[in-house]
Amino acid sequence: MCSEFDIIRRYFKRTATQAVLGIGDDAALIKATDNKELAISTDTLVCSKHFFADANPYKLGYKSLAVNLSDMAAMGAKPRWVLLALTLPDNLVQHNKAWLSEFSAGFFALADSHQVELIGGDTTSGPLNIGVQIIGEVEVGKALRRSGAKLDDDIWISGRLGDAALALNHELQQITLEPNEIAECLPALLTPAARVELGQRLISLAHSAIDISDGLIADLGHILTASEKAAYINMTDIPCSPVLKKYLQQSLVMRCLLAGGDDYELCFTAPKINREKIENLSAELVIPLTRIGEIFSGEGLIVKDAKGSVITLETKGYDHFSA
Repeated sequence: MCSEFDIIRRYFKRTATQAVLGIGDDAALIKATDNKELAISTDTLVCSKHFFADANPYKLGYKSLAVNLSDMAAMGAKPRWVLLALTLPDNLVQHNKAWLSEFSAGFFALADSHQVELIGGDTTSGPLNIGVQIIGEVEVGKALRRSGAKLDDDIWISGRLGDAALALNHELQQITLEPNEIAECLPALLTPAARVELGQRLISLAHSAIDISDGLIADLGHILTASEKAAYINMTDIPCSPVLKKYLQQSLVMRCLLAGGDDYELCFTAPKINREKIENLSAELVIPLTRIGEIFSGEGLIVKDAKGSVITLETKGYDHFSA
C-alpha cells in the first residue's frame, strides 16, 4: 500500500533552497525580502468541473501551477513559494503510479522555469481535487490592483483570447473543429502561458491589471467595478486566432472570445502616454499586446461590433456555481 507519506517522499519532497524550512514539518518557514509585500493566492481544480478525468497528468500538473502563476502576473509579483493539496482516489494511488510521476513532472517543470519552490501542502484520499496556494513578492506599494484604472486609460490585452474555450467546446462536442484546428487551440486549454515577466514589467507602465480566467467581459468588469469606472471595447480589436476568427459568426464562438474564460492572459489599463513603451515591451518580450478600448467615467462595459453597434451577451463569464 502506498501511504500519504510515501507519495510526498517519492514525488514531491525536495531539499529547500529558498525557504527557511520546507516539506517535512508541521509548517514551512519563509523569509520575505526587505521592502517587499507578500502576494498570496489560491486556486482549486476539481475533476469533471475544471478538467476531464482522463486529462494528461503531465499537462494537468503544469496547468495547476500555471493558473496560480497567472494570479501573480496580474499583481506584478515575483512568484517564490507554492503549496500543493492533493485529494487522490485510491485506485489512482494504488494502481496508477505513472499518473503521480507524470503529474509531479509537469508541476515541477513549470515551477523550475520560474524558480518557484514547493514548500508544503497536504495529501488525502477522495475524488480527484487539486488545490494550489502560491506566495509571491512585490515591492511595497507597487502591486498592480484591479482598483487602479484611471479616466482615459487605454485597455490592453496580452496574447489572444478564446482558443481555450473553443477547444473545450470541441471536447464537449458543442462544435466540431478540424484536426489541425483543434491542434492549434488545445495548447491554450491544457498548457496556458503565465505572463509572469510581463506582469512585473507592467508595474511602471500600467494603472490596473487582472488575469483573464473567467472571460474578458467578466474580468474587465471586475476592474471597472473596483475602479468605479466605465469602459468600451471594440470586439474587432480583440486578438484571436485564425481558427476562432473563422467561426466567429456563430454565437457560441463569440461567447468563447468574450466570455469563455481559461485564457490566463492579462488585461490591463495604462495611460496613453505609455503607448510607445508598451509597444516596445511587446516587441522585447515577443508577446502581442493589443489595445482594445478605453476607460471613461460612469459605470458598466460597452462592447461594440465592427459597425459600432452594441453587442449584448446573456453569459458574462464563467461562474463556478452556474456552470
